[in-house]
Order: sequence, then C-alpha cells, then structure tokens
Amino acid sequence: MVHFGLAISPAKLPLLGLRLDRSRADDAYPFTVPSLRQLKTLRFPTPITFFVGENGSGKSTLLEGVARALDYSLEGGSSNMRFPPTRQTETMDRLGRALRLEWSRGRAATGFFLRAESMFHVANYLDEMSADDARTFNAYGGRSLHDQSHGESFLATIQNRCDWPGVYLFDEPEAALSPARQLTVLSELHAIVQQPGRQFLIATHSPILLAYPGATIYEFSAEGVKKVAYEETSSYQVTRDFLASPERFLRHLLELD
Repeated sequence: MVHFGLAISPAKLPLLGLRLDRSRADDAYPFTVPSLRQLKTLRFPTPITFFVGENGSGKSTLLEGVARALDYSLEGGSSNMRFPPTRQTETMDRLGRALRLEWSRGRAATGFFLRAESMFHVANYLDEMSADDARTFNAYGGRSLHDQSHGESFLATIQNRCDWPGVYLFDEPEAALSPARQLTVLSELHAIVQQPGRQFLIATHSPILLAYPGATIYEFSAEGVKKVAYEETSSYQVTRDFLASPERFLRHLLELD
C-alpha cells in the first residue's frame, strides 16, 4: 500500500513526544501493564498518531494517562469540564504525573478527549451548561448531542470542536461509527490537520482509520511499544484475511462441517 507523507513540519505540532519518568512509577497498576512497564519515550512526528494493540495491551491506558497529564477528565471533554473523581481517576493521575510531555512552543491551549464509552456524560454536562449559556452548543454543531444519534454526536464533535490548534485525544471513536462514517472521519481529520497546530492521538482497532496516509502507528504488546507499518497491524491483517475468505474463518470458529 502506498502512503503519501504529509508536508507538515514537526515544529508546527504542539506535542513532540513523551517520556515516562521511571522515578515516579511504582509496582502497581497501571505500571504493571507490560507495554507500560517497558515504555521509555515516544515521539509524535506527524499530525496523527495511532495507538494499536489487543484489548488490555495498554493503548487506552496510556491515552488516559496523557489525558490526565493534560488535565482532561477521564470522562472526556475539554480541560474546563469537571466530573466527580473516581477510583480510576486516582489511578490514572499517578500515570499522568509520571509522564513528561515535550512541547514545541509551550503547552497547547486547548484540546478535547473523546471517549466512546463516556460521551453520554459529556453530553449531559453540555446540556447543563447550556441552561446558563445558550452558546454552549456552538462548538458542537449548534444543538444538544443528545438530540443526535451516538454516531452523529461523534461526527458533530469532530467536525466542530476540533477546529482550534491543540491536542485531541480519541479513544476508539469507531465504536460509534459505521464503516461509511469512519471514512467521513478520515476526510474530516485530513481537513483539520492541514491547518497548523492541530494534532491527534487516537487509540483504535479500525483498519479504516489506521489507513490514514503518513500517520505514525505505535503497536502495544507484551514486548513493549514499537512503531509499525499499516500492513503490520493485526487490525489490517485479520480484516484482510477474513474478507478474503470468510467461509474458512467461519468453518473454523463455528466448527461447521
């Protein structure tokens, strides 16, 4: 597969990379996750960086740690949204405090943490804020996210809320999107990152999103975190093999004669 690199200088990206300060790590979760136990540094040389790996590999955990280092709530949203802390907040705060983020020209002024599993709570928060300020929905397409389907609310957020320079974190956004809408997201992301200072870290299983040309892809596994090509990801390989011969897979999985 041919990848067309993006002519965007890393110097124009807000977040250049991160380092895990081992002196602030301990012997408890999340530092016991194999990929994080071996993590030292990661570089973010492109506007879009993907985290991939099997369930439990640590990709979403690291994204949550970055979210806390950026002062985003684990529920999602922007840094000015505040939700009651939970046990998970305390756990991820420890990871966030151990991460050293390297900025190009100072910390990004804005951003957003989009999480499929907790977008409902963000929508509730926005509805409550709109009671005091009718302009609340301006950055989300002009209407309540609850007045849209799950997938539509995701698209509205991406299309409207990510239009400012900053660091945007997406945790498995494909969970709410049909394959056709995932293609729409690819187009939206491409339009956004043509503007300087827009940067995305995305944890995903989607072979469609991962196909974005020129993106950096990090694979999380028991062996650590390594940079891989699109065709090396299990998301691509399993999907390719299944679509090439679904009958063979089904016979094996379902023990059909």
